[in-house]
Amino acid sequence: MEEPTGEFIRRRQVSGTAMGTMRTVLDYAEAGVQVTDEPAVAGGGGSGPTPLQSVLGALCGCEAVTFRRTATEFDFDYERIDFEAACTIDIRGRSGDRSVRPHFQTVRLQALVTTEEPQSRLDELVDEVHARCPVMNLMKDAGVRLDIRWQVVSPGTPGRDPAS
Repeated sequence: MEEPTGEFIRRRQVSGTAMGTMRTVLDYAEAGVQVTDEPAVAGGGGSGPTPLQSVLGALCGCEAVTFRRTATEFDFDYERIDFEAACTIDIRGRSGDRSVRPHFQTVRLQALVTTEEPQSRLDELVDEVHARCPVMNLMKDAGVRLDIRWQVVSPGTPGRDPAS
């Protein structure tokens, strides 16, 4: 396969090692090391998030980065975003049933944005974020049913520690 070239193409790389278990050590070079594993009840050692949890984490991180970049363009001021993400899978797919997709069936993402901006401005910004976010678009293109909710939270809302 010929790789695309040009001034707009960026490359990222990761290497990984699995020693005959469900645990994989992933080396992101200058960005550090991560371990993925399955919980003990699923035959793993429970030493890290599952690969699917890592994909959910990548979705949260990618949405956050894309949001930051796009918010700058839209002159949208905010303090923070708090994400909650969850997924469902049908384990028959990963168990060999070819009639069932082995990846996510559904993904739910809730993002609480601490800002003084109105919900209508957040909605406009999020439309653009979703058009640009690579991980979100991978999920859309894979036909994952998405339930994505972004909500304004006023600064100083009780129960929200600005330091965390």
